[in-house]
Amino acid sequence: MALRTETIQALRRFASCDIGDALVKLGVPNGGYLSGLKMFSPGLMCTSTKIFGPAYTVRMVRDSDKASPTPPKHFADAIPKGSVVFVSQPKGLVSACWGGLMSTRAQQLGAAGVVIDGRFRDVAEHRQLGVGLFARDVSILGSASFTRSSELNVPVTYAEGSAGESVVIQPGDYIVGDADGVVAVPVGKIERCVELCQERFEIDEETRRCLEQGEEMGATIKRLRK
Repeated sequence: MALRTETIQALRRFASCDIGDALVKLGVPNGGYLSGLKMFSPGLMCTSTKIFGPAYTVRMVRDSDKASPTPPKHFADAIPKGSVVFVSQPKGLVSACWGGLMSTRAQQLGAAGVVIDGRFRDVAEHRQLGVGLFARDVSILGSASFTRSSELNVPVTYAEGSAGESVVIQPGDYIVGDADGVVAVPVGKIERCVELCQERFEIDEETRRCLEQGEEMGATIKRLRK
């Protein structure tokens, strides 16, 4: 689906919280929120960092899985410029599936950020690089003998058991990550999402002005958020 540059730039202006609220209204499971991820680089919950771009997905499998396909090239060499790398690691592994050398390559190719549904390693190296990276957790172990890449740019499922429905990330869906968390925006919902974000932004700004003038929270919200 072709999107106008203005629409994409408009989406970029909004925070993950704004986008998630809009996607809830649009019926997207969990509002596209990828619960359980946190920013590790360039710092923990760094408020000046934001990643934004279309998803380049990498599906990993256990190293013992010989039946699943193997990509024609190393997944780090196929990263499109401006994309957010989204790596889906099999659940339950203690190893990392991403490290500092991969981020070095991703940075050279112009990646907009990295999201790991799993573990990564080389925290200090990532922070020196300044790469925007979100993950579930860290590990001291590399991927060798634990996991390998299988498919590139295929739909991947992000599941957080306690949060309800799973979120399916399609290649090209927009990934937005900031200090509050990560949200996946389906391409087909972007235009309407931007409209709802703008509407809510204007309401919130008016609400803020009223509160700063001493008005009560309850009455103000009831009047403005119809």
